[in-house]
Amino acid sequence: MPNMLIFGLGYTATRLATHLRAEGWQITGTKRDADDGAIDFNDETAVLNALDKATHILSTVPPSRDGDPVLEKYGAAIKAATLEWTGYLSSTGVYGDVAGAWVDESAPIGSGRRKARSEADRKWQVLRDKVSVLRLPGIYGPGRSPITRVRQGKAKRIDVPGQIFSRIYVDDIVAAIIASFDGPAGVYNISDDLPAPQQEVIAHAAQLIGMEPLPLLSLEEAQLSDAAMGFYEENRRVANGKAKRLLDWQPQYPDYKAGLASLAE
Repeated sequence: MPNMLIFGLGYTATRLATHLRAEGWQITGTKRDADDGAIDFNDETAVLNALDKATHILSTVPPSRDGDPVLEKYGAAIKAATLEWTGYLSSTGVYGDVAGAWVDESAPIGSGRRKARSEADRKWQVLRDKVSVLRLPGIYGPGRSPITRVRQGKAKRIDVPGQIFSRIYVDDIVAAIIASFDGPAGVYNISDDLPAPQQEVIAHAAQLIGMEPLPLLSLEEAQLSDAAMGFYEENRRVANGKAKRLLDWQPQYPDYKAGLASLAE
């Protein structure tokens, strides 16, 4: 029976775990605090026991300013383990700002605000002989999407001319992870086919659920947090051709319109 240990049983990893369990997999996940479906990340005995049984491991845990907590605490054990597959969910934020240009996996990383993420990305790549590093843009899906934010009154349409973002539906990430089990190890961008301005996505979400378009705000009028402002300081289009070629992966939701339509239903 295939057995996966997931470091960081969050939104995306929970979708993956649900899918794999339905296929007969044994799944163990970690969280900062143990609950009915996960073990405590800091419980070394439990984590090392799960690692000893695992055939596959995945880390979804982002780094802190001090580094990657999974590598710091369990990196040596992961490196020494007998595993069929090792994976890490990184971020396309490692590419920094490229003024709206397309970026593929050959683009340099580490120039943007995600310096800790870039360092973790590099360390995971060389942790073992074969590691699959999947770089993800903005993630959306059931319960966490522009439609959700519009309904909750939390969405803002912000006018930043020329600003483009890439995104990915959560179930397409799950499909890419599964495709990478049997594909070549390496770095892959997992994004949809249509980078688009944030304000267009929010407007389309409102239209789908019969709400009036939200007003278009300037960055100053939006009064964003420092973290959110950092999001608008970078501008890029993420290319996904490598994953399509080498993993035989295709997004089920190739653009935000297809993804949001499925959620509006």
